[in-house]
Amino acid sequence: MKRYLFAGFLVLFSLVVVAQSKPAYVLYNSKGKKISYKKMMKALAGKDIILFGEFHNNPIAHWLQLAVSKELVEKRKVMFGAEMFEADNQQPLNRYLAGTLSAKGLDSSTRLWNNYKTDYAPLVNLAKEKQLPFIATNVPRRYASLVSKKGFEGLDTLTALEKSWMAPLPFPYDPELPGYVNMVKMMAGHGGPNLPKAQAIKDATMAYFILKHYQPGELFIHFNGAYHSDNYEGILWYLKKEKPALQYATISTVSQQDIKKLLAENKGKADYIICVDEDMTTTY
Repeated sequence: MKRYLFAGFLVLFSLVVVAQSKPAYVLYNSKGKKISYKKMMKALAGKDIILFGEFHNNPIAHWLQLAVSKELVEKRKVMFGAEMFEADNQQPLNRYLAGTLSAKGLDSSTRLWNNYKTDYAPLVNLAKEKQLPFIATNVPRRYASLVSKKGFEGLDTLTALEKSWMAPLPFPYDPELPGYVNMVKMMAGHGGPNLPKAQAIKDATMAYFILKHYQPGELFIHFNGAYHSDNYEGILWYLKKEKPALQYATISTVSQQDIKKLLAENKGKADYIICVDEDMTTTY
C-alpha cells in the first residue's frame, strides 16, 4: 500500500512541476524585471488610484482583476469604476448594487457589454456584496461617435443633461501625445484628426468621474482597456493634470509567444505588466 501511495505522490508531484514550468502569465515591472504577485500587491495597497488595463477578452486579466480586488477590499476602503459602464447608466447600476434591481433588470436597463456575465459581473457582484460604490466612468458611446464624425464642435448642441455625462467642456487635448499619434498611424489615416479626439473624450471623461468620486484616504480601482492607460498616457495624463499629488499605479496586459522575457516593445507600458502566453484562450 505504501508503495502505491508513494507512486501516486510521484505522479502528482510531476504534474505540479510540469504545470509550474509552463505558466500562463508572468508579472513584470516597468523595466521588464520579473516581480512577484505579493510584492505588487504590497505596493498597490499604498496607492490612491489604480488603473487596471486589460485586454477585453483575456481571461487572465479578468481573473487577476478579481483576485487583486478581493485582496485589496480586505485591506483598504475601496471603490470601483469601469470603462465598461457609461455615465448615463449610473442610476440603474446603483439600484442593482443596492439590491432594488435584479440582474435581469440591470441587463435590460443598461448597455452591458456582451462579455459582462463572464468578465465584469464578478467585479460588480463583489462591490455589491461588500456594499462598495461602483462608478460608471465612460462617456456614452453615442457622444464619442459624434466626436469621431464632427470633432469636439459636435458636442456644442448637446443639452446640459447630456453634457453632465462627460468631462466638462472644453477639456485639454494634446494631439501630439504618442498614444493618439499612434492611433492615426495604426488606422493608416482613416478617421482623420477626429479619431484620437473620440479616444480623448473617453480618457478625459473617465478621469473626470474617477476624481469626482475619489475620496481622500480611500482606494479607487478602475478597470479599462490597456490602451486607455498604457505608457502613462490616456486616463492617467488627465488625472495627473488635475491631481498630480495623488499616488497612482498602472497595470497593463500584453501577450507574447515567449513570456520568459518581456519584449522591449512592452517595457515601460505600466508600473506592472501582465505578460500572458499568446496561446491563452479568450472569453470571446
